[in-house]
Amino acid sequence: MNKQTFFFYDLETSGISPRDARIMQFAGVRTTLELEPIGESVNIMIRLSDDILPEPDAILLTGITPQMTIADGIREAEFLKIFADEIATPGTIMLGFNTVRFDDEFMRFLHYRNFHDPYEWQWQDGRSKWDMLDVVRMTRALRPEGITWPFDSEGKPTNRLELLTKLNGLSHEHAHDALSDVYATIEVAKLIRKQQPRLFDYLLEQRDKKKVQALTDKGEPFVYTSGQYPGEFEKTTVVLPLAAHPKKQGVLVYDLRQDPTPFKDLTPEQLAEAWRWKKPDELGLRLPIKTLQFNRCPAVAPLGVVDAAARDRLKIDLATITKHREILQNMKDFNSRLLQGLEIMTNQQQTTWLAGEQDADGQLYDGFLNEPDRTISRAVRVAQPAELADFHGNLQDSRLKALLPLYKARNFPAHLTDDERTAWEEFRAQKLLGGGQRSRMAKFMARLQAIAERQQLTGEQRYLLEELQLYAESIMPDAADISA
Repeated sequence: MNKQTFFFYDLETSGISPRDARIMQFAGVRTTLELEPIGESVNIMIRLSDDILPEPDAILLTGITPQMTIADGIREAEFLKIFADEIATPGTIMLGFNTVRFDDEFMRFLHYRNFHDPYEWQWQDGRSKWDMLDVVRMTRALRPEGITWPFDSEGKPTNRLELLTKLNGLSHEHAHDALSDVYATIEVAKLIRKQQPRLFDYLLEQRDKKKVQALTDKGEPFVYTSGQYPGEFEKTTVVLPLAAHPKKQGVLVYDLRQDPTPFKDLTPEQLAEAWRWKKPDELGLRLPIKTLQFNRCPAVAPLGVVDAAARDRLKIDLATITKHREILQNMKDFNSRLLQGLEIMTNQQQTTWLAGEQDADGQLYDGFLNEPDRTISRAVRVAQPAELADFHGNLQDSRLKALLPLYKARNFPAHLTDDERTAWEEFRAQKLLGGGQRSRMAKFMARLQAIAERQQLTGEQRYLLEELQLYAESIMPDAADISA
C-alpha cells in the first residue's frame, strides 16, 4: 500500500472553459495527512501555444499575460512529464478549493489533448481526489463553531477563500496567484481539522465513491451540501434518492424541502421543461432534482448528524421532510416519467452541442479509447518529434488522428516539416480568423476595446490590455491561409 499524502494544487487559466482555455500557471504543495508540508512547493508556468487567445477578463483577474508564459513557461507535454513523475505519485490525494468542478476538468483536457489518460492520475495506484470547498460548505452548515464565517456586501453567506482567510487571521498574501491560493487552502484545511476534526475526518473517508453509493443505496433521506442549493440554507438540504442515473455513476436526488405535489401528474416532456436550467429571475416551475455523482466527492452525511441547532439554523423541519417523502413514494410512475424526461433533456443538450463548434480539443467526453489506441498513445508520449507522424496511420480514433499534428505543432514547433508548418498555419488561420466578424480574433479585439472604454481602469489594468493587444498582433495569422 502506497503511503498517502495530500497534494494541494491550484491553477490560473486563460479562461473558464476547459475545452477552449488553457492552464497558464500550475502550483501545488504536498503535505502529510496531518497537513504538514513535505518537500518544496511547485510553481510552474505553462506556455500558451500560438493558436490560443486568452479571455481578457481572466487576464485582468490573474495578472498573468501570455508573454509571461512564453518567457518563463514550459510546453504542455514537458509539464505533464513532470506531473506524472513528481506530482501524481502513487498514494497522492489531489485536492484544492473547487478543484473537482474547475481545476480537475482543466487537468483532464490537458491530459487528453497530449495523449495521456485523462483519468488515471486520480485513481490508479492508490491515487484519489478531494475538494475543500464542499468541506467548507458542510462545516459551515453543520458544525460552524470555532470559525468566523464571511458574508458578502449584501449580507449573504459566502465562502470565498480570500474572505475566509482574512476573517480568521490566516495567511493569504496574493489572491488569484495559484501558489498563494494553495497555501491559503492548506490554512483553511488546518482550521477546519482543528475546530471540527470529526467532520473533517468523516468527509475525508466519505470521498470514496463506494461509500457515497452505499449511503444512497439505503434509500433513506440524507444531508447533501452542494453549490447548486440556495445560500440562505448554507447550500445544504435533505434529499431522497429516487433512481440511478442511466449514464453516469450517480443517482437522481429530490430536495425534500420542496413539495412534490406540483409534479405529480406532469408528462415526461413537462418534467424536462421544469428540469431545464433557468436563470434566477426566469419564471416557471422548477423541478428540485439534481444528479449526485458518486465520483465527484459530494459532501453527504446521514440525516442523524443534523442536530437541533443545525435544524433550526438550516430551517429543516423533519415533519415536512417526512410528509414530502411520503408524497413522492405515492406518486405513480414518477420515476419512470422522470427518466424519460431526463432522456428528452439530454437529447436536447446534445443537439445544442452538435450545432455548436466541434473540434478534437473539446471532444474528451465523446468516448473512451480502445486498447490499441491507448498503447499507441503511450508510444507517442515518449517518441522523438521526427517520429510522431509515423503513428498517424495506426491510430483508430478520429479524435487522436486530428490531435496528433496539433500535439506536435504545439509542443515541438521547431521540428515541423515545411508541409506540417503550412498545415499548422492554415489551422491557426481558420481557428482564429474563421467567421469574419464573429471570429475568435474579432471577439477578442472587441472585448479589449469594451474594457478599454471603462472610466476607472488602473494603470496595471491598462498595461495588461496593452500586452494582450500586442500578443494578439504577434500571433495574427495570414488571412490568406483560411480555407475557402
